[in-house]
Amino acid sequence: RTGSSPPPLILTGIPGVAVSSPWVALPLCCLYLLTLLGNCSLLWAIRAEHALHAPMFQLLSMLALADLGLSLCTLPTVLAVSCVPAAPLPFRACLAQMYFIHTFSAIESGVLVAMAFDRFVAICHPLRYGSVLSGSLVARAGVLIVLRGTCVVLPVAVLMARMPFCRARVLSHAFCLHQDVLRLACGDVRPSSWYGLSAVILTKGLDSLAILLSYVLILRAILGTVSPGARAKAFGTCSCHLCAVLLFYVPLISLSIIHRFGRHLPPLIPALLADAYLLVPPVLNPLVYSWKTKQIRRWVLLLLCRR
Repeated sequence: RTGSSPPPLILTGIPGVAVSSPWVALPLCCLYLLTLLGNCSLLWAIRAEHALHAPMFQLLSMLALADLGLSLCTLPTVLAVSCVPAAPLPFRACLAQMYFIHTFSAIESGVLVAMAFDRFVAICHPLRYGSVLSGSLVARAGVLIVLRGTCVVLPVAVLMARMPFCRARVLSHAFCLHQDVLRLACGDVRPSSWYGLSAVILTKGLDSLAILLSYVLILRAILGTVSPGARAKAFGTCSCHLCAVLLFYVPLISLSIIHRFGRHLPPLIPALLADAYLLVPPVLNPLVYSWKTKQIRRWVLLLLCRR
């Protein structure tokens, strides 16, 4: 990078898949349309149905908002790459996209922790659920989750903005991720790399451990239940959240490991994992919760029938 005019970065699609083809653009448009429709319907159902004003569904609405944020961050560049080969993106726009992607990702991780705590209280301390998880506590938790995400990721963008770029400007994905942009920088990248790793550990790392601890305690409480029916019901209340956790963390952890230690792997693997990390959870989360929750399913069907 020279002076005050950083060069644009070149976005790429999935290796081996031809761009500028309706076979690429059409499925991507359908995925984004399904994401927007599913999450907006979920938010509408939670707002319209009084029975869904419980803390669990308030947290679910936060998850839907985070999914919408992730999708809207990536939608312009993903669709651009599907239509134009080697689409250029101004450096500052790439920096902004990188910041918002990682911020919404950290917010979603925090919401999943809050949902794990919700399930822990509901199963292990059901009589105290209403007093522990009040509406004010959920609101304060939401504010803290958003503040944590925005503040932890901000130094990543600030450090990246000061990096010089003197290498090839071709990224590995159709959007900007920290490790992918960092590999194009020259000079001493260690401060940015180590802070990025610390930010991941302090957010997603600690969050995954907190979720694991919650489910260890939940599993112990469920196994201590005498009635098989009660066990099945308890497992059923956790199934949606477990699906959301797996959909979010499995691609995320795999992608982080590959970006740092798997550079010898074929480029198709990180490309597919990045797409799965950012595109699959926003699509599937509303479907899973709508399928498992009768009230949400009823309101979503009502909305679709109106249309």
